[in-house]
Amino acid sequence: MSVVIPAPPEAVYDFLADVDNLTAWAAGLASGFTRDGDDLLAESPMGTVRVRFVPRNAFGVLDHDVTLPDGTVVNNPLRVLAHPDGAEVVFTVRQLSMTDDEFERDCAAVAADLESVRAVFGRPRSGTSIT
Repeated sequence: MSVVIPAPPEAVYDFLADVDNLTAWAAGLASGFTRDGDDLLAESPMGTVRVRFVPRNAFGVLDHDVTLPDGTVVNNPLRVLAHPDGAEVVFTVRQLSMTDDEFERDCAAVAADLESVRAVFGRPRSGTSIT
């Protein structure tokens, strides 16, 4: 899924890479988190989840692993790319073990998160949507 944001990619990346901004755009962490070294701990309906982002980099990569209470690790590829209209934020949703229902649920959650990011920077011209 992706969304085009009318802002420089560096600004969008810096915003997303700052974990203090997570509660502004990541609904799963909206209730807050605690830091545990390089990891973030957040409460979820399943219990405590552990989130670890890749280190800051010059490539717009914001991949992060979420370790579920049962030990399952879910990799979440997230990128900020240059786009003619600003920045494109791309989040890969499909996981190999997902059912179609889980995929649809996660797509809805990611779409809401991407819309929250877009709202921080202002809405794009009419007709631009999350795909």
